[in-house]
Amino acid sequence: MPTYKDEKRGTWYCSFYYTDWTGAKKRKKKEGFKKESEAKAFERKFLEKQQNNCDMSFETLADLYLEDVTTRVRPTTMKTKKFIIDTIISPYFNKIKVNEVTPNSVRKWQNEMIKKGYSQTYLKTINNQIRAIFNFAIKYYNLDSSPALKAGPMGKKDAESMKFWTVEEFKKFIQFDDKSASELAFKILFWTGMRSGELMALTFKDVDLNNKTININKTCTRLNRKDIISEPKTPRSKRKISISESLCKDIKEYKDNIYGIKEEDRIFNFTKSFLTYEMRRISKKSEVKRIRLHDLRHSHASLLIELGFTPLLIAERLGHEKVETTLNTYSHLYPNKGKDIANKLDDLY
Repeated sequence: MPTYKDEKRGTWYCSFYYTDWTGAKKRKKKEGFKKESEAKAFERKFLEKQQNNCDMSFETLADLYLEDVTTRVRPTTMKTKKFIIDTIISPYFNKIKVNEVTPNSVRKWQNEMIKKGYSQTYLKTINNQIRAIFNFAIKYYNLDSSPALKAGPMGKKDAESMKFWTVEEFKKFIQFDDKSASELAFKILFWTGMRSGELMALTFKDVDLNNKTININKTCTRLNRKDIISEPKTPRSKRKISISESLCKDIKEYKDNIYGIKEEDRIFNFTKSFLTYEMRRISKKSEVKRIRLHDLRHSHASLLIELGFTPLLIAERLGHEKVETTLNTYSHLYPNKGKDIANKLDDLY
């Protein structure tokens, strides 16, 4: 691995040839390394990325994976992936060659994660991420099989620990909210089931008070202290939600009290963290059990289930891509529906 000293600058650089993915031979030069070892490491890692097999370090594979998904996932998703890989997965596997990672080593890593006390849902999230990396290696770098798949699952879905408010609990909670903006935000979340990102992106133009609908066509994410407005989570997330007369009146009253408002203006200009803080504060003040902001969406879903609406209608209202998502997420809320069916059939017998 040829490396050279830049005598004038006192730094190191590397210069070498490689064959790119099109088969063309090219020259690569990289300057500005403080140490010769850093220049050699850069060259080694760069060349590893050009080969089409798994005789490379896990660190290199992780970099290749992140480069590939950058243009395919949302910025917030990318930020989460990178954090999990850099801080939780890579420290254990970085220096190991991909084709030398065994199911046993992944299993030991899983046990270490469990000992750290992560929640069951977070354990599942990070395990899904290491599986995604090895699946990427199988598909594009000829890895024979996934050691993460053979190691088995880790963690559980959040359905078992899902919390939600009843209508009575929400009404008690909202009585103690003394801020008009957060009060309306909580009402919209509870009575529509929309995602918090969809709420943050709402403009007054999206609300049709005459037809009593809210048009969901975008979402807002906070990244590096900036609000990013983008397409909704999935194609089915674009939808119109019918709202009650009471919610219409609340929105109109709020709008009428804002001076110089424009239809294109966002209804809410605060952050998700503000709502999370307010939810915690008001829950304590009202003595209503604490739930997460996202649990307001679960609360709406559980209300619809209790009212007897079908999974298909609930899926459409929540913007789920598939009815199966609704069923898988809320199946535990249907434990007594079987008895209801049996009783109604018995009446007809």
